[in-house]
Amino acid sequence: MSLPEQILSGDRLALARLLTQIENEEPQGIAALGDLYQHTGSAHIVGVTGAPGTGKSTLVNHLALALRQVETGDPDGNRVAVIAVDPSSPFSGGAILGDRIRMRDLAGDSGIFIRSMASRGALGGLARTTHSVSQALDAAGYSWILIETVGAGQAEVDVASTAHTTIVIDAPGMGDDIQANKAGILEIADILVVNKADLPGAENTRRMLELALHMAPPVTTDASSDSAIPPWTPPVIGTIATQGEGIQELKAVILEHKNYLDRSGSGDARERARIEHHLEALLREKLLNRFLAEDSSQKFNEMVALILDRKQSPYEAVKQLLTTS
Repeated sequence: MSLPEQILSGDRLALARLLTQIENEEPQGIAALGDLYQHTGSAHIVGVTGAPGTGKSTLVNHLALALRQVETGDPDGNRVAVIAVDPSSPFSGGAILGDRIRMRDLAGDSGIFIRSMASRGALGGLARTTHSVSQALDAAGYSWILIETVGAGQAEVDVASTAHTTIVIDAPGMGDDIQANKAGILEIADILVVNKADLPGAENTRRMLELALHMAPPVTTDASSDSAIPPWTPPVIGTIATQGEGIQELKAVILEHKNYLDRSGSGDARERARIEHHLEALLREKLLNRFLAEDSSQKFNEMVALILDRKQSPYEAVKQLLTTS
């Protein structure tokens, strides 16, 4: 039985092997993903981002259990996959696996699959192959895919180009309450969560987020301009993830947003944007690799030397490399 056939039959070890091959960008893994691609398109991807210390992992832990219980025709419930993007170890380059340690409650459920990924220095809160890994999990039959970002703060915007629903988590006591708005985080949020809502200052954090949302113009880029359905306004949900409080309300809002994407037609536009973003990222990477492989490395190094000597600006160097390659 081939690797794609094993994965379609529900073999978790085969799936883990494929995900490793995809992360390492091995040819056999890329080929297997191509064979599986026709089976993708059914999963709903939820991105969870926010600054370190806001409780993302604990919230994802409880949210995964809640999404397992969404009404479905399968008596076993929905299958949920979690992609936890961890910072890379400065020594081994691998993931530190802190999120997997905090998600031990999910370990005994055969309907939940957890995958930790090293960011490997990638910016934007995700690993470079996160999108491809989510496609493999989609093909493997997981109805919900939760992507937890590194938690680097202001650079965490790539998740919005990978997820269908983006959750931004804040918490009281994290410093400047307007920092999220300053970083552009509010623009990517479909749902805002104030976690640790039992701490002092939680209500103030919630009011600040609601005020920032009120001042921001409505987002209409997803839906058709002639749609009778009003644009989606991100709700602000209070949770205490350590106690499981607010998780059912958050699940209900996620289902509501999923329904909104279907009803308004903006889900199709968002899916197209996801595909375009992924294709552009792959194209940039492959073009750069091809450029450096085709006898251009010497020219590249020569341009680096000229830039170091201040004899050539980076823009002029790029123009010359493209002209002579």
